[in-house]
Amino acid sequence: MSFRTSNTVPKETVFDDVEKSQDNFKMKTLFEEIKASIKNNYNQDRSFWRPVLPWGGVFTIKAGRKAVSCTPLYVEIRLKNTCTIDGFLMLLYVILNENENFPRELSLHLGREFVDCFLYLMDTYSFTTVKLLWIWDKMEKQQYKSEVHKASLIIDLFGNEHDNFTKNLENLMSTIQESYCSNWRCPTRVQEDQQRTININPPQEIPHGNLIRLAVDELFCSRIELCEESGCGGLREFSQRVFCHGAPPFVVLNMQHWKSEDLAYVPYYLDLSDHKYLLEGATLFNKEEHHYSAAFQIDGHWMHYDGLRNVNLILLNKPPEFLLLSSLVYIRATEK
Repeated sequence: MSFRTSNTVPKETVFDDVEKSQDNFKMKTLFEEIKASIKNNYNQDRSFWRPVLPWGGVFTIKAGRKAVSCTPLYVEIRLKNTCTIDGFLMLLYVILNENENFPRELSLHLGREFVDCFLYLMDTYSFTTVKLLWIWDKMEKQQYKSEVHKASLIIDLFGNEHDNFTKNLENLMSTIQESYCSNWRCPTRVQEDQQRTININPPQEIPHGNLIRLAVDELFCSRIELCEESGCGGLREFSQRVFCHGAPPFVVLNMQHWKSEDLAYVPYYLDLSDHKYLLEGATLFNKEEHHYSAAFQIDGHWMHYDGLRNVNLILLNKPPEFLLLSSLVYIRATEK
């Protein structure tokens, strides 16, 4: 398998046995366990018997000849502040299981080996290993801090979830928009605006109506504005914003610049680049704890996930409130 790792820890310490174990894996998947727990929830017990992606994690390196030859010799890898990737890893797992075509589609963006290994590790409850898979295969070394303490390599993911996760989905969510100025003498008559992620900014003048949908339309839809070039005076026509690699299976809207009072209503569907997208989940940010959690739905049931809590997966009585919103996740509707 061809996973990118740091120069200090050999990838074989993590992934040697994954491909061999996949052939013998026949137990019920984590997704099936969650669905069964929802279905059999007769006693109104809204917590689940098996932990899901607990915060942090420790990966013990097997000692052996290969390990002895490593410099320095790490006995274990400790992960800290993993909430910046935990919620999105859980959402990605749900998305891959909700639609049978999505694993194949996402393989084009994330790599088939990554998708297969990710699903296997989640279904075998190898939660620390699945986090290392994301860190070493998708993140760049400068995106996180690492240090050696005694016989441990400590990887600290403290920071922003958009820097640690959605930033690494460039091939999935890259968009481009072209614009043309009516003034032939405009020094930048033709322009292109390409974005790696989908940043949704609140409207400067707060209008009535669905603010999030209006902000999305402003980013994606065609429009005509006065050209901002000094002394131009022309009209600039913006084409519809399109995805560079086709409509993705899911999109993440970066909502971290929104205030809670502007999030009273979250749309359950959006029209993006001639496709309909349905709300699948969200990540939430608690400023006091500097901590991220996530909410998502399975078969119409909303759940709240928080890897820092002892009971880290809870079935909700009603859809969650998104007043602490960090991101919204929408999946592409199935075409009939």
